[in-house]
Amino acid sequence: MVIDGIRDDFARLESEIAKGPIVPSVTQEELRSYLVSRYDFKKPMILDDVVADVEKMLRAWQVQVTHPRYFGLFNPSVTLASVVADTLVAMYNPQLANWRTSPVGNEIEKHTLGWLAAKFGLPADTSTSFTSGGSEANLSAVVVALTKAFPEYGVNGLRGLITEPTIYVTEETHYSFNKIAHMTGLGRKALRKVATDRHLKLDLRDLERQVAEDRKNGYAPFMVVGAAGTTAAGVIDPLPEIGCFCRETGLWFHVDAAWGGSAIISPSLGQHLAGIEGADSITCDAHKWLSVPMGAGMFFCRHPETVGEAFRAEVSYMPKKTDGAVQDPYTTSAQWSRRFIGLKLFVALAQYGESGYVEMIEHQARMGHVLRDALECSGWRIVNNTPFPLVCFTRERLDITNFLAVLREQQIVWMSEAQLRGTPVLRACITSFRTTEAEIHWIVNEMNRIFHQDTEQSKLKQEAVELHSLQTDPL
Repeated sequence: MVIDGIRDDFARLESEIAKGPIVPSVTQEELRSYLVSRYDFKKPMILDDVVADVEKMLRAWQVQVTHPRYFGLFNPSVTLASVVADTLVAMYNPQLANWRTSPVGNEIEKHTLGWLAAKFGLPADTSTSFTSGGSEANLSAVVVALTKAFPEYGVNGLRGLITEPTIYVTEETHYSFNKIAHMTGLGRKALRKVATDRHLKLDLRDLERQVAEDRKNGYAPFMVVGAAGTTAAGVIDPLPEIGCFCRETGLWFHVDAAWGGSAIISPSLGQHLAGIEGADSITCDAHKWLSVPMGAGMFFCRHPETVGEAFRAEVSYMPKKTDGAVQDPYTTSAQWSRRFIGLKLFVALAQYGESGYVEMIEHQARMGHVLRDALECSGWRIVNNTPFPLVCFTRERLDITNFLAVLREQQIVWMSEAQLRGTPVLRACITSFRTTEAEIHWIVNEMNRIFHQDTEQSKLKQEAVELHSLQTDPL
């Protein structure tokens, strides 16, 4: 059985990573020299030796994002079930572009996505697809929204429009939309930056003002992006209000819930996503808070006929669609060749059940509260406001760049730096269901030790400088 060997290797690796370093120490030159010296591809090598060497490289020369003290970007610890599923996909290599080529693969994905679409409160006929990640899902949303708003877009492109389309985002919106504006031909100037309130949430009044002003000036507003858990601070925009405004003004309402969307399955956390059920489209990534390997993005759209128009394709070499047959995924997605992405989520859901996943998600949320409380009790200042386990914090006289470097050098924790309103802060996100309360308290104690140690050293240096100045200044 495939699972027997994987289970043993998975348990071994999980233990080794938890006890080992988080951050590698290697230069680009060292890596390139190592590869050049061993892999010229001129003669065959023994597979066991290659695999052992690659695993050694992965253990030594990358940030261990599955480490319980990795508090970085949205890269989670992964479940054994999802790893086994990904192995099965690689072994069977199913092609999901066409329903007839892999009926079971397509139906498993449709079944899994339908479960989550229902949690979001979307209708039964919602168009759903797995994507390579959130960026592809966001791209899909923009393309479908353009198709809905401008029927001539699909044939004549943007040059066929008599006006310039505009999208409304905030400074906290994921940067993928800047890329998407470029790739779709909208141009980055098509993105309108809406102001945010003191909690970094989209300011509805500024949105209303900008949309009205753009329409008055001859532009064509067509889409508003609301965030359900921003990358930097975990902020949730006022989704009910944005949705109501979009319906009243005929705008497409897209919710980028790449990370935070998974909270919808939790009774306690899901309430913070109220209003997401009114979205025209939603992005959510299973490879973030649902703890499966990359990449497993998901795209949901309540307008299946527009999705079909946006991605329609007819070619002679693909089997023809017969009456009553389902639409083939290559005609409802930006992808053509399609990996069986959804199996890892399906198998993990089947093993843990909904209750098991709720427990994992709520555990991480509790650890976020533990971290906030421990930091505040130690004199740190929390600067973001979110129910999700993402904590942005700072304190006076803190050299953030140097402080992060010390944390990593001493293998205490991996955190990142974020800019909130132009001010640098420390950003810690609980991404592992294996993170414990004891580990969080140990991390905070170590952070306090380093900060006070650095502060004392700085004080002594300043006193030395002042003493030297008094001794050398002429009377």
